[in-house]
Amino acid sequence: MIQRLWVVALLAVFSVVPAVWGADEDGWKTIFDGKSMDGWKINENKSSWKLVDGALVANGPRSHAFYMGDDKPYVNFELKVEVMTKPGSNGGIFIHTKYQDEGWPKLGYESQVNNTQGDPQKTGGLYNTSKVLAAPAKDNVWWTQHIIVKGKKITVKVDDKTVVDYTEPEKVEGPVKLSEGTFALQAHDPGSTVSYRNIRVKRLP
Repeated sequence: MIQRLWVVALLAVFSVVPAVWGADEDGWKTIFDGKSMDGWKINENKSSWKLVDGALVANGPRSHAFYMGDDKPYVNFELKVEVMTKPGSNGGIFIHTKYQDEGWPKLGYESQVNNTQGDPQKTGGLYNTSKVLAAPAKDNVWWTQHIIVKGKKITVKVDDKTVVDYTEPEKVEGPVKLSEGTFALQAHDPGSTVSYRNIRVKRLP
């Protein structure tokens, strides 16, 4: 009986290890562990980023943190990011983008992060493509921004509520289009403070 209890206890311990270590579970991969910037590359104004209490906090002059931890680009995927903004803050999550040394990312789509800043395009929307004009989230509260790309379709959910259901038309010209690439997080300006944490991605067929 004692031996059986020890086996049960050990199984209970090991059953939670993947979550603690950030290991893959059902295809999900943790790409930011809250402890380091391993796998990420910041371009201009590196001082705009800080690690605070398990989150990557953006505050300062324009800068972008690109995920560089995989050799294989992402095409179809689900991406989940927990986000929190201070009042009057602007940020963004880029998909199908590519590292560049400076400037606003030219490639791919930006899923907006903005609840109360002056830009009328609010959280979840695909910037200048599929606009969200009423913020689905609140400042000073963590929410989950869930971006799904499958073929020509982009779905964005905020706390499980679908705010974007966009199908890209054929023969889109210019750099803002679906192709393949990586992800980037945005530090927009010195007046904005945006925190990102628990970043996970799952490749889709």
